[in-house]
Amino acid sequence: MKKHNFSAGPCILPEEVLKQASEAIINFNNDNLSLIEISHRSAPFVEVIEKARSLALELLGLENKGYKALFLQGGASMQFLMVAYNLLNKKAAYLNTGTWADKAIKEAKEFGEMIEVASSKDKGFSYIPKDYTIPTDVDFFHCTSNNTVAGSQMHEFPETDVPLICDMSSDIFSRQLDFEKFDLIYAGAQKNMGPAGATLVIIKEEILGKVERHIPSMLNYQLHIDKDSMYNTPSVFAIYVSMLTLQWLKDLGGIPFIEKVNKQKAALLYAEIDRNPLFKGIVAKEDRSTMNATFTLTDDSLKETFDTMWKDANINGINGHRSVGGYRASMYNALPLSSVQALVDVMQALEKNQK
Repeated sequence: MKKHNFSAGPCILPEEVLKQASEAIINFNNDNLSLIEISHRSAPFVEVIEKARSLALELLGLENKGYKALFLQGGASMQFLMVAYNLLNKKAAYLNTGTWADKAIKEAKEFGEMIEVASSKDKGFSYIPKDYTIPTDVDFFHCTSNNTVAGSQMHEFPETDVPLICDMSSDIFSRQLDFEKFDLIYAGAQKNMGPAGATLVIIKEEILGKVERHIPSMLNYQLHIDKDSMYNTPSVFAIYVSMLTLQWLKDLGGIPFIEKVNKQKAALLYAEIDRNPLFKGIVAKEDRSTMNATFTLTDDSLKETFDTMWKDANINGINGHRSVGGYRASMYNALPLSSVQALVDVMQALEKNQK
């Protein structure tokens, strides 16, 4: 029996995707060649990457609207650098809501003036700041939609006339948003799309070409657009699995369908966290993430017992991030509702054992 996989990343993937991918490793397209040994310039793989890029735009509702989809490398961490390299001419505004936003800010400081419009660092990133002002004279505003470490999520995005840039690494394709509000979206594949090794960038091409500095080739968005994400050898396997996962999502009914499922999963777990006196949530209720639920025990002496119980129940990956502690249940798109119920059952069993 496969474990209930709540790992924060790399994420759980659909079973049918894993089967297709494993078959392609041995024999891709019935050509008696492995996917990972064919030329990345060959027609079969060019078809894969073109389909993956097309599906990404289609699912986000951004086809024929001036956006390009890129599959790059280096993870979201490389995008912290690339965003600033390509877009920060004089100064930029950042919202600091977590560990990864903090790292993005560090990179931006190397390229120009960085204005931190608000931060929730004062309370361990356990909430999303509200009522901040975005300056009108900045090159762009950057935010992180979902904070994997702390377990908070932006449920509303600001109205602004400056380019809106968003790191959606851990909740892209999980909920409906007005994606046209964003000028650039980036996301590591390893949360809701595929294995580690590829990064999706969705970019409105018109925002490029406005910085005065020279941009090295490998960091230049325009060059990657011009070369159709094939400037250098792409992450063939990660892109292929991402394509399969995006097709799986489309076949299910796209983002509208999966959003309903994700809300069910989150509602089930948070209801138990709030009901059960042995547990408490970490994040402000109005800012809780549907992707990453963080919580702690109210009595630390129960940790060994609880850890044994959830492991015995075939549950994997709910230890909290090392910087936060406690527990974190990541409920990405492919995690079934039955897995969340399995965790809730263990939490209820722990409570029953204490009575």
